[in-house]
Amino acid sequence: MTTNSHIAIALAAALLVICAIGCHRAPANQQSNKKQLDSLLAQEWDFEMQTNPETASLYGDTRYNSRLSDYSPERFRNDIARQRVFLRGFEAIDSSRLAAQDALSRTLMIGRLRDQLEEGRFKNWEMPLDQMNGLHLFYAELPGMLAFKTVRDYEDYLARLHQIPRVMEQLETDMRLGMEDRLTPPRYLLDKVAAQVRQIADGAGAKSPFAVPVAKFPAGIPAADRSRLRTEILRAIDTGVVPAYARLANFVKNDYAPRGRTEPGVWSLPEGDARYREATRHMTTTNLAPEQIHEIGLKQVDRIEAEMLALAKQQGFSNLAAFNAFIKSNEKLYAKSGDQLLQLYKTYIGQMRPEMPKLFGRQPKTPLEVVPMEAFRSKDAVPADYSPGSNSRPGRVNVNEYDPTHRLTLNVEAIAYHEGIPGHHQQLALAQELPDLPEFRKNADYTAFVEGWALYAERLGKEAGFYKDPYSEYGRLENEMWRAVRLVVDTGVHYKHWTRRQMVDYFHAHTAMDEPNIQTEVDRYIAWPGQALAYKLGQMKILELRERAKQALGSRFDLRAFHDAVLENGALPLDVLEIQIDAWIAREKKR
Repeated sequence: MTTNSHIAIALAAALLVICAIGCHRAPANQQSNKKQLDSLLAQEWDFEMQTNPETASLYGDTRYNSRLSDYSPERFRNDIARQRVFLRGFEAIDSSRLAAQDALSRTLMIGRLRDQLEEGRFKNWEMPLDQMNGLHLFYAELPGMLAFKTVRDYEDYLARLHQIPRVMEQLETDMRLGMEDRLTPPRYLLDKVAAQVRQIADGAGAKSPFAVPVAKFPAGIPAADRSRLRTEILRAIDTGVVPAYARLANFVKNDYAPRGRTEPGVWSLPEGDARYREATRHMTTTNLAPEQIHEIGLKQVDRIEAEMLALAKQQGFSNLAAFNAFIKSNEKLYAKSGDQLLQLYKTYIGQMRPEMPKLFGRQPKTPLEVVPMEAFRSKDAVPADYSPGSNSRPGRVNVNEYDPTHRLTLNVEAIAYHEGIPGHHQQLALAQELPDLPEFRKNADYTAFVEGWALYAERLGKEAGFYKDPYSEYGRLENEMWRAVRLVVDTGVHYKHWTRRQMVDYFHAHTAMDEPNIQTEVDRYIAWPGQALAYKLGQMKILELRERAKQALGSRFDLRAFHDAVLENGALPLDVLEIQIDAWIAREKKR
């Protein structure tokens, strides 16, 4: 059965349910309303998993493990049709006859579908590749994120490898449509993409990132199956995957990159201003205008600089420029090797583990590990990032070991808390383990909440008694400054028509960040409009709600209970989080 056939069947099923809801008067019985909601939520989620089978695998749903997504233009048109159908169904359910959590699920799903429809009109699928998030990188990372325990797991993986040439052809079709519609990333970023794709294509046979699963087999797989699977998988890589990547690399280099846009900001794309406003609204879950965000950023930069100056003076420097220059020129503050960076992350996460019960009433069951980042993406990647776990694999902090001697170590401690615990791993792993919530809420990815929490978690390290080295504390402040600078430069390039040079200069003027980090950061904001705004705005909202709770509850304020309340519903839009915390405060007052 083809992917489009699955889509048609799912749409037809959804229409039947929606007619059952909307074509007849909904009964007054609350339980009946809940059954309708649960049924529609399950169908919507199944549709999401069918059309995004790689995501299903990462969530531990193995039903579609032998499939790759359809990236044809027809698929994206079908997605829009599906979103409209499901939206009508959820809107037809009477929320006044639902329990509070069910009503919240309905509200969140309606908002999610409306967001998808609004985003869909900009046809971002016609720009599927960039140096941060392109599918060429995702597919090369995927083998290392999947669980391989049985012969069936390997057979499914082999089936996926055979589909990669089809996906690469579809991506080329999408990009050609983008060129016709004047929707392309900047040329210089596409040059980076071409180099990334070529590097992956050059890794043939056992040297390919796609060969990771056959480097070591589980003990339970018979020797004959190991030999057969290894041979067939390596053959599929050499005869299908590598040629497909090579063709894509040639297309990007020779046809696509020369047609890339010349301006870095999305303002230069069709409907550029509207495109950016939608990106900022989606990423921040606020209605703040770009100009407002820019002004917030400028004020935050001034505030954080005052704190940094106080610390610089404690170290004997009269101004930040002198202290930052000292940091940048001090070889002792740079890493000596990639392994040193890896060990630092392990050390900081290790020292945080025993402190977690003091900060949270609930702890995730999913384990956390610290591993090197894949070499094929590290050159253009952040210092470290996080890959969520599932019921079959641990969460991972991926440490960038590229060009270590040019990487400062002073902000490693803060990033360790951000990416690991009490940051991303604590929040995302707990969300996946929440009982009685629909799957879309367990896996919600509202960026302002997720990244805002992780930035908030960096401060929790200080409250736990860490950042004992003044340079590490300065690194924490640098990290907060880094996120404040984002508010200025992201709106600068996409709203105020800044050049890339202006972005780099602003970083140099207000941080001591190392050069590799600055260069990859500004390219990240150019490739991913609005995403970088979410961190500081999300952190500021959590801090605001914490202070509100402290003022309202006084001596009864319990930090562990507050953290549990923030995380107990999974990720939320910031306005919904505020409503939930206000309700929690009211309940705590009555206790």
